Amino acid sequence: MTQWIKRGLLYVFLIALAVVMIYPLLWMAGSSFKDNQEIFTSLSIYPTKWDFSAYPEGWKGNGRITYTKYFLNTFLLVIPTVACTVMSSTIVAFGFARFRFPFDKLLFALMLSTLLLPEQTLLVPRYLIFKRLNWLDSYKTFIIPALFATYPFFIYMMIQFIRGIPRELDESAKIDGCNAFQIFGKIIMPLSKPAMFSVIIFQFVWRWNDFFNPLIYINDIKKYPLSLALRSALDISDTVHWNRLMAMSLAAMLPPVLLYIVAQKYFVEGIATTGLKG
Repeated sequence: MTQWIKRGLLYVFLIALAVVMIYPLLWMAGSSFKDNQEIFTSLSIYPTKWDFSAYPEGWKGNGRITYTKYFLNTFLLVIPTVACTVMSSTIVAFGFARFRFPFDKLLFALMLSTLLLPEQTLLVPRYLIFKRLNWLDSYKTFIIPALFATYPFFIYMMIQFIRGIPRELDESAKIDGCNAFQIFGKIIMPLSKPAMFSVIIFQFVWRWNDFFNPLIYINDIKKYPLSLALRSALDISDTVHWNRLMAMSLAAMLPPVLLYIVAQKYFVEGIATTGLKG
């Protein structure tokens, strides 16, 4: 009986916690159907009068650039960055996990040490380098660094996963005449699919929601991603249409959520097998 009471209290606590966590999201969704006055005078999720105009009106953006352009900009920034991150991180992780070379432990320690560096400490050096290379106000500042495996967290994830793949598979492939490139392409990559999906989801969400870096490197409003476009909506006029802002914020959340739903199976498997579990 005592066990049932404890379990019941646990369920009540978890449900209450879930309600507290999800309420802001539900309120934002409901506010997209309210007018400005009702948004700030009512905490209710449901509007007294349903107004669906916020979505078509909000999609028009500032009148010159629509959210179609902002969504396209975000995909042009995020998808190549994610693809480059997955490929470069997997290749570097394969090298650390399967090969022994001079100073490999030192290089591995240096790679991990960069995880401790706050991103703000690298901001000025990166900015000066990108300015010298004439990469500012372009997506090169995101895509090309990803091509050179500049995300040690993902490298570490992939190393932990690849170390869990039996070396006997590599040895069997060598007996059959496979070289290192063939082992990587035909054995390591197919078996690393769960970890690669974890990298895809993490990097997609982080780059999709990134505000600080685009704010520094992107100046042309025609190249703004969604994070900057939503913020700029507060500055384009004296009157802020909060219902439109809520509507576009809700629309901006859909791609990461859909990606997680589609790749959830691989994501959970990848997290469980990359050394990130407790």
